Amino acid sequence: MTKEEQIDKIINNHVLYSMGLGIIPIPLVDIVAITATQLDMLSQIGNVHGKNFSEISGKSFIASTAGATFARLGASFLKAIPGIGSIIGGVSMSIMSGASTYAIGQVSHRFFRDGLELEDIDTDLAKSIYKEEFEKGKQVAADLKQKKDQAPDDPSDVTATTATKAESAKGDVFDELSKLGELKEKGLLSQEEFDKMKKAIVDKF
Repeated sequence: MTKEEQIDKIINNHVLYSMGLGIIPIPLVDIVAITATQLDMLSQIGNVHGKNFSEISGKSFIASTAGATFARLGASFLKAIPGIGSIIGGVSMSIMSGASTYAIGQVSHRFFRDGLELEDIDTDLAKSIYKEEFEKGKQVAADLKQKKDQAPDDPSDVTATTATKAESAKGDVFDELSKLGELKEKGLLSQEEFDKMKKAIVDKF
């Protein structure tokens, strides 16, 4: 597997994780989970490029590059509205969270490839690239979700379809809980944050 293929796999996996976490129906808790996921992605991308990574520089990079994505925060707060707010907010957060993670991954990859460390990155240039990649990320997130949710070839096979959806749901729960466990072990989530997110994921499915 080439370096580019490794990076693509890392980014796409974290886009999917972010989309799943973006549906968590608790305002601001989703933001914490997604930020932790993005930090983990930066660490992995940095490792592929042979770069050092620190949580402080990672958080600073994410805040300065994607901090202006206030629509994402707005969608998170929208979940607090009973009923329809949770549905609309969840869908919006899912796509925007995936797009943001994609953009963060692409920006870091581009600068790492040029031999720079996170703390050496030109903030204005990073923001410019982020905006461009964020728009691409919306489509990437939608495509990944469609591929993940793709139904069996034979739509008349109701039993197979139901079984597939059930297995997919179980897989989603396992994947997201496993990811949260990894983030907690790396010290990116506190026990309290982990417990809230774990309950939200289980309740979601």
